[in-house]
Amino acid sequence: MNLDEIGKQIVDAAYEVHKSLGPGLLESAYEACLKHELSLRDIKYVSQKEIPLIYKGVKVDIAYRLDLLVEDTVIVEIKSTDRLTDVNLAQIISYLKLKDLRLGYLINFNVKYFKNGIKRVVNNFEEE
Repeated sequence: MNLDEIGKQIVDAAYEVHKSLGPGLLESAYEACLKHELSLRDIKYVSQKEIPLIYKGVKVDIAYRLDLLVEDTVIVEIKSTDRLTDVNLAQIISYLKLKDLRLGYLINFNVKYFKNGIKRVVNNFEEE
């Protein structure tokens, strides 16, 4: 699958979770259900993937963790908050840079309409 196909599968799976559960639950509940939905679609993922921070050639022991790394190419960060902030966006941009990946999704499940809770992030700029 190419990045666009993987992205479509992620969005479709997340939409299915949101449609079934609605807003108001904990991030961990949405993450568990999204993992199940991806498994049903035979999509590979790793949950809570630790990523190292290398500073000037030295590995700094800080445990950054991705919510989901899908098909080894797409980062998914899951939120359940009143609104996404610039800090949430900066987080996924930083993760993309640290992993040297191009595509990520920032998904806030705590919204009435799913389309208002999803942001597609490409490298270090945001696409609406």
